[in-house]
Amino acid sequence: MKFENRSGISFNLEHNNWLGQEKFIIAGPCSAESEEQVWETVKDFKKSSISAIRAGIWKPRTRPNSFEGFGEIALPWLVQASRNVDIPCMVEVATPAHVENALAAGVDMIWIGARTTVNPFAVQQLADCLKGINVPVFIKNPVNPDLALWMGALERIDHAGITKLAAIHRGFSSGKRLIYRNEPRWEIPIELKRLAPNIPLINDPSHICGRIDILQNIAQKAMDLEFDGLMIETHFQPSSALSDAEQQVTPQQLFELLKQIKLRSTPQSLSSNENLEQVRQKIDDLDHQLIHLLADRMRLSQEIGTIKAQNQLTIMQFERWRSLVIDRLKTGNELGLDRDFLLQILQNIHQLSIQVQMEIFESFKDQNP
Repeated sequence: MKFENRSGISFNLEHNNWLGQEKFIIAGPCSAESEEQVWETVKDFKKSSISAIRAGIWKPRTRPNSFEGFGEIALPWLVQASRNVDIPCMVEVATPAHVENALAAGVDMIWIGARTTVNPFAVQQLADCLKGINVPVFIKNPVNPDLALWMGALERIDHAGITKLAAIHRGFSSGKRLIYRNEPRWEIPIELKRLAPNIPLINDPSHICGRIDILQNIAQKAMDLEFDGLMIETHFQPSSALSDAEQQVTPQQLFELLKQIKLRSTPQSLSSNENLEQVRQKIDDLDHQLIHLLADRMRLSQEIGTIKAQNQLTIMQFERWRSLVIDRLKTGNELGLDRDFLLQILQNIHQLSIQVQMEIFESFKDQNP
């Protein structure tokens, strides 16, 4: 049985809720640096709510002189620690050889990293390698904010027959100077969840933040947005870590962070909360009014396009557009609307209006050669 929508996206319904826990928590070091380091980091995980242990074995670093992991020799360090605490383990893979080595060593789950997700050729090679293998696969969003690439990677792995599939939101490179290492761009994972509600969604606050002082805030936001879990980098001595020392917490800091997270209730139906139902009904009514108003706006765009075509006027009139934007932003400011939000709406409406008028001009030329 398949889930399908009008966007043409299709996934096996078996993916739905396969995590089987209220919140799926993945924790462990950025990189497996030694047998001792892995064990000292995870030895107390069994006493907590940790669902899976992560560790980087092959590290795709930006610069060639950076620590790129110990590779295959580090796999037993992770697998043995995992068995000792009876918690499944997972590693990042980027090539078919990584997959084969990881599974041969006894790794329970794998994830595909952001730098691999961005390359459909690489993802397809992994998909071909995974055919006929029953292993859970997590896919991080691509480095750049491209939902189609993320969905494409999920589809490729799904088509390989993987029945336990999940997505990991780790933020996006922006080129801006922000407080984040990677910009959250929450609207992208939210849209992914809308398009594929049966795919569990995990948040990686470590890579979004790049530092631990704002980790709690991002983790809480993810839970408030109904994510299915977290992936948090953890090291028993972060200051000595060979990679990403600034974003790793100690096991005790991890346990304290998880303890402080508030899991808010999710109403199963509108009737579960009378006040919430009333407010949502008002929102529904306003949304329908907005849609009707937009339809009226486009009909007027068609009318004005016809007038311009009949009178041989230009479609684009920059002074009119400039004054319109100034007027609408002034009104929006008086009403307390965010300027950038309103400007984006105006630009989208105007772009469609121009498109409608251009089509009328083409039709007019055909009728009046």
